[in-house]
Amino acid sequence: MRLTPDDAVVIRAAAFWGGFLFFLLLEYFASYRADTVPKKKRLATNLTLAVLNGIVLNLLFRSVAVNTLLSVYERHAGLLNKATIPYWAGLLITVVFMDLVMYVWHLLNHEVPLLWRFHRVHHSDINMDVSTASRFHIGELAISNVIKVAAAYFIGADIWGFVLFECILVFAAQFQHSSVKVPGWFERVHWLFFVPPSMHRIHHSVVIRERNTNYGTIFSVWDRILGTLLRDVEQEGIVIGLGPYRAPGKLTIGNLFAMPFTRLVR
Repeated sequence: MRLTPDDAVVIRAAAFWGGFLFFLLLEYFASYRADTVPKKKRLATNLTLAVLNGIVLNLLFRSVAVNTLLSVYERHAGLLNKATIPYWAGLLITVVFMDLVMYVWHLLNHEVPLLWRFHRVHHSDINMDVSTASRFHIGELAISNVIKVAAAYFIGADIWGFVLFECILVFAAQFQHSSVKVPGWFERVHWLFFVPPSMHRIHHSVVIRERNTNYGTIFSVWDRILGTLLRDVEQEGIVIGLGPYRAPGKLTIGNLFAMPFTRLVR
């Protein structure tokens, strides 16, 4: 069955809102730590960004992404279409390859000053919860979508494989940003291959040495293999956010949109 652009949007939106409500409820009943700034205001800011960004991205990339993947299918383009492998293997390779691309992209957002200008909007959140997974500047997301579509074409991704990756990516990002109290045994097991909240919490530390680690989104193996994994940090002592942006009243929608064009700070 072929997906239309509208089908893809509905599936991803269902994954986003379903995951968001699920983790929001878990945070309410089993929160890892108390908020240091009012949660409602942060939720309003982050969800407003999510909705505005979603509208713009749908207008710019919805048809482009789906039609590119349909073109891959019709022309048998990309690496996967040059090999004879089971359909399920193609889906798995798509998810793994796309996640590797996102790992590299995430690392570059921290290392390249121009990209960091946009990415710091995400890291400026003073608390971390499920809504932080939606706190991005539209400039970063626009470039990210171009990269994802190009990567999908290169690998020869099936359209269902791409949508599967997008849904897993959304759910994984929401989980690792959530302020949910997770059993220690689950964290230890999950950390072997995937990214639990404790791993990503280190990445959101105000301490630059800690922040520039743990770039994985779905799989933790990329950090493990490429030497960017950091584990030995006392979780209770982690301060979330960026040193220069500690005033909640200044982190308004307008200021977040303008942040990439202000003085570059770490």
